[in-house]
Amino acid sequence: MDAEHIYNKNINTAPLELDKVLKMLSDLCTGAKAKKTALELMPSSDIYTVKTETARTSAALEMTITGGSPIFYSLDGSDTALKRCRSGAQLSLAELISIRRLLTQINSLHDWKAKSKCERSELNFLFESLFPDKRLENKLDSSIISENELADDASHELASIRKKIAACGLKIRDSLEKMIRSSSMSKYLQENIITMRDGRYVLPVRSEYKNNVPGMVHGVSSSGSTLFIEPAAVVEANNDIKILEGRELDEINRIIKELSAECAQCGQQLESGLNAAAELELYFAKAELAAKMKAAEPQISDDGVIVLKKARHPLIDPKRIVPIDLTLGESYHSLVITGPNTGGKTVLLKTVGLLTLMTMCGLLIPAADGSKISVFKKILVDIGDSQSIEMDLSTFSAHMGDVADILERADSESLVLLDELGSGTDPVEGAALAVAILEQLMASGAESITTTHYQEIKLFALETDDIENAACEFDAETLSPTYRIIIGTPGKSNAFAISKRLGIPDSIIERAGSLVSEENKRFENVIESLEKTRIELESKTAEAQKMKEEAERLSQKLAEDTERFEQQKISELEKARKQAAAIVASVERQSRELIEELDSIRKQKDKENFSEMTAEAKRRQRSAVNKLYLEANPVTQSNDNYVLPRPLKKGDRVILADSGRKAVLFSEPDQKGMCFVQMGAMRTKVDSARLRLDESTQKQSPKSSKGSVTTKGVQSRMTRKIQSELDIRGQTCDEGIYELDSFIDQAVLSGISMITVIHGIGTGALKNAVRNHLKHHPSVKSSRRGLYGEGEDGVTIIELK
Repeated sequence: MDAEHIYNKNINTAPLELDKVLKMLSDLCTGAKAKKTALELMPSSDIYTVKTETARTSAALEMTITGGSPIFYSLDGSDTALKRCRSGAQLSLAELISIRRLLTQINSLHDWKAKSKCERSELNFLFESLFPDKRLENKLDSSIISENELADDASHELASIRKKIAACGLKIRDSLEKMIRSSSMSKYLQENIITMRDGRYVLPVRSEYKNNVPGMVHGVSSSGSTLFIEPAAVVEANNDIKILEGRELDEINRIIKELSAECAQCGQQLESGLNAAAELELYFAKAELAAKMKAAEPQISDDGVIVLKKARHPLIDPKRIVPIDLTLGESYHSLVITGPNTGGKTVLLKTVGLLTLMTMCGLLIPAADGSKISVFKKILVDIGDSQSIEMDLSTFSAHMGDVADILERADSESLVLLDELGSGTDPVEGAALAVAILEQLMASGAESITTTHYQEIKLFALETDDIENAACEFDAETLSPTYRIIIGTPGKSNAFAISKRLGIPDSIIERAGSLVSEENKRFENVIESLEKTRIELESKTAEAQKMKEEAERLSQKLAEDTERFEQQKISELEKARKQAAAIVASVERQSRELIEELDSIRKQKDKENFSEMTAEAKRRQRSAVNKLYLEANPVTQSNDNYVLPRPLKKGDRVILADSGRKAVLFSEPDQKGMCFVQMGAMRTKVDSARLRLDESTQKQSPKSSKGSVTTKGVQSRMTRKIQSELDIRGQTCDEGIYELDSFIDQAVLSGISMITVIHGIGTGALKNAVRNHLKHHPSVKSSRRGLYGEGEDGVTIIELK
């Protein structure tokens, strides 16, 4: 947000508990920079800034819904490393690791955005501030094992030096092993072991035999009974190791200096990526908070209008509170809320104020779509007990001091929230004072919400334009609030009903009632009557709404059925056209064949078997016609086991089993079972197997119930739960590769996308075999060595296709 909007003394956030919401936001962040920014968020009074920030939060939420939330790493220490890097300093291995982690974050966010299918563009400017450099990340990753060690892969020279040091060490150990095993030497030793002193290989020699083992003494045991002697035979080899270790240290310093220089070259891009990653983390934390609260983006304006639909206080368990609907700033600009104590009046005040502050901080609010929040220059609040012992102020005095300050500041760009206005003093004077304060607030043009118990204020709201009563509903039967807000009607205090339920004697209740003025009694009776009428109307409205919804549902279903029928009709017509075309083609083909056959027979009319040939042609012609009739029927044949109760006779009423249509038998079945039926004006030839006697005029026998088809349950194979880690330490290269291939196959079948192989470091043979094998594996998308904290060079992280 703009610097000028970071702090605004006219916006009172403390009584509304905005800090608790920001603490929830901070807890969802990983990095210290994002956490700090979250805690320091302040409401902005600039409508452009508020709209921009809420739109970015909404975009982050939509991107999270469509593609999941990106992973954010802790980048603590990266800013310090970058400052030293850009100043040209040689970095430590710990600082290089923090820069590698930053590069991992930048590359990860860049790749996540590339895969995102969300088209929202509000956060594109931050993603465009990320400059991925996978080459440098991989180089740092392969070069650094930990904060204290460089990998052999950091350079060919370093690998060569370390191999020579290892070879020299093996040579020295071989020489010393021979000495230990020799009978002439072993008798001088305290123990038959090889140890190290000052980086040199030595033997533990008994002090009394120090002259029997020529060499250099590098130490004495605490008891003085053992001398650690470097035999003369290995002094030269130990010197060679020392020289190689010096060269190793020089090479390590050279590599670190080179890596530091490479980081410095892209220092500006890294700093841009660090800032962009911190901002993105904050926006996606806002999105996560919105998801937890089931929040939505409100409409934002600066016209003073607030419309809340099914709004909830974000700090109260949703199971314990009823969502509220409230409007302010349209037909009225002041709202007076009345009702009994514990009825939810103060919670309502805080809900309106807190949701307004959250919106002005760029957060989404726990309210339904269609809610509207106005941006105010001033949010002036007086909620809670402001009694001050140090200043010798009573509750009333402290409240009036706050109200006086509010009256001085309030204007047309203000939202004023006052709890229990005028309480804490004489009721008559307090009510009169409250009415005068409300008149002053209305004259200033401020939007205001006030809670009260005073009848005078209820009457004032009833009789005055631009101010409206509202009641916090209370169930007198159960002595519990419903937390519903009823706009347009004043609430009852229900003091007598509550007192009676709590055990106050009826005589006292009756005496108290007699002391209430007739005017107040009439007013309470009017309110009670209005409440009964309202409940009645609500019940009827709910019933009418239910009937309307049912009618709309039926209308929608009818429209869907009509649409489905039209689509089905089009589909069936298209299918019929295709079948007709196929039949026409078949008829044409068979007609050609028949004509050719007749021509052939005509040429053979002089032969003796001419009559037999013509008879056979007629038989084939009848068979072909019957086949065409069967092809012309587009309905699937019935597969039931129906048996005609008697042979069919001409004039029988029948039913076509496959279509359900009724017809009259026009001719009895021939030898092939074919017969003609009359359906209205249409006569067609059908297979008698498709016909059922129409017994509708007779007593229908009960339909046989269709046999239920049971399918044997196939016991599903219990799939072995696939873990995401494979440990092959101690195995040979062939054994490890075999285990790895099997593990990858199981992971692919189980839908696992990321696995870890633990191979250890050892001699490096198994590690190198695994990594070389992964380069050509068809199921592997990418692989990398473990990061600091993941196992580093002892593990390989594999991403599967």
